[in-house]
Amino acid sequence: TDPQPPAGLDCTGLTKSFGSVTVLKGIDFAVPAGSVIGLIGENGAGKSTLSSLITGVHRPDSGTMTLDGQPYAPATPGEALDAGVVLIHQEIRLLPELTVAENIFLGRLPCRAGRIDRQRMFEESREVLDLLGAHIDPNRQVRGLSMAVQQEIEIAKAITRKPRYIIFDEPSASLDPRQRERLWAFLAELGTTVVFSTHDVGEAERHADRLLVLADGELLFTGTPMELEAETGGDAATPDFETAFVRFLHERGH
Repeated sequence: TDPQPPAGLDCTGLTKSFGSVTVLKGIDFAVPAGSVIGLIGENGAGKSTLSSLITGVHRPDSGTMTLDGQPYAPATPGEALDAGVVLIHQEIRLLPELTVAENIFLGRLPCRAGRIDRQRMFEESREVLDLLGAHIDPNRQVRGLSMAVQQEIEIAKAITRKPRYIIFDEPSASLDPRQRERLWAFLAELGTTVVFSTHDVGEAERHADRLLVLADGELLFTGTPMELEAETGGDAATPDFETAFVRFLHERGH
């Protein structure tokens, strides 16, 4: 029998331009199944664009992707979802006049005997919100909820789709430290493959198995946080990871 292809996401030569501006320049990287990958870099590095290519928001100009050994080229976020890949945006995209549960199940309302199964919507929403530590009544309107709570609802909405790959664009930007830690504890328990872009390099150091460092659309580094620190000498002159990261970029002209 042929060996099973390695589970995970592989990207080769991903390039993307908008008009005359090249945002990504031949990006190669692999995401092993079950891993947590931190995508870090300064504003304009190309992090959000890379996330959008993986999730079908944009199409690459060149380059290829495979998912669990099969060609993967989503033309829309819906196609990515069908393949088990979901994007959680930094921007909130909830409908304020609907309930929390209706937002979580938007576009796929469960039905029973030809009617919307509101009991199932309520129970499944309550279950995932409780797991996230977000104790919100699923039957209340979204209008008036804080941005941090709405972000938790966005995360719950993605998780109820049971994705195999979660792509986060700044996952905890609107969450307080307690909510952040609850989110990461939940994701660790879930065991889903996670790629998250963040400005918070400390968060990347704490939670990522491996890092991808982007600058001006180029991939400068892929490896563990410890390996990145070693690249800068890892001595007393780099007392913390954030300093090591800034030094790493500076040494490479960024």
